[in-house]
Amino acid sequence: MPQIQTPITGLTVANGEKLTWGARTYVMGIINVTPDSFSGDGLGNDLASAVDQALRFQDEGADILDIGAESTRPGNVSVSQEEELQRLLPTLEAVANRVKLPISVDTYKAAVARRAVDAGAVIINDIWGLKAEPELAQVAAETGAALILMHNQQGTEYRDLLPDMIASLERSVAIALEAGVSKANIVVDPGIGFGKTPDHNLTVLAELARLKAVGCPILVGTSRKSTLGLLLNLPADQRVEGTAATVSLSIAGGADIVRVHDVKEMVRVCRVTDAVVRGWRPEGWKAS
Repeated sequence: MPQIQTPITGLTVANGEKLTWGARTYVMGIINVTPDSFSGDGLGNDLASAVDQALRFQDEGADILDIGAESTRPGNVSVSQEEELQRLLPTLEAVANRVKLPISVDTYKAAVARRAVDAGAVIINDIWGLKAEPELAQVAAETGAALILMHNQQGTEYRDLLPDMIASLERSVAIALEAGVSKANIVVDPGIGFGKTPDHNLTVLAELARLKAVGCPILVGTSRKSTLGLLLNLPADQRVEGTAATVSLSIAGGADIVRVHDVKEMVRVCRVTDAVVRGWRPEGWKAS
């Protein structure tokens, strides 16, 4: 039987929530309040549907909710800070009042992040890893919010894929630390589908364990992404099995958090994979 890693308590976020790394995988449910999500699940300004989805995700076993108000799909058109806040804040405030889960805000804009934390977010999920707006690190430091720093770049050229990614993530972490963010509050994300070709994405999954060199917990987001569509020749809403395969492989490679659209299904995938990889067992488990 695999040995359970010694749990390490970290990610002490603004509302006192703590996650224990190594015991099991945490599931982050995606709530898109955009009209143009690549996955077809954008809720736009439908506040009631967003709250219903948040409550459903909570019931299905999500550990964290990630709310985003600007599409990050390839070719998307950036929205202004004002428009992003108009989309984001009503949903974030409503969800924060109804669920008991930590809420992450998916934004790279410092001003948006600050308003989101004021409204109830406790994690800032930055797809540019502080490279777009380094001052976002100051928001995290001042508010105590945790930071998810994703690898991203313009174009898909690398001298050496994994070493280049690791060096970039280390620079992102250094920016956060210099701003006063606690190392225990930093998570890194390899950025599947961002600044990478489909073959790059598969290589990153195959070699994910190398990102442990950065020294932070790892989040992986493969849910419904285009590489799966290319492999399976299926539209975004029919990629649940492909997502499940990559979630399981990510956990085997060291992922601590998985960011997904299909919470119920991926919670089940995580539990079975954790039982094998991490030695996790459900409460009341009786070995024969």
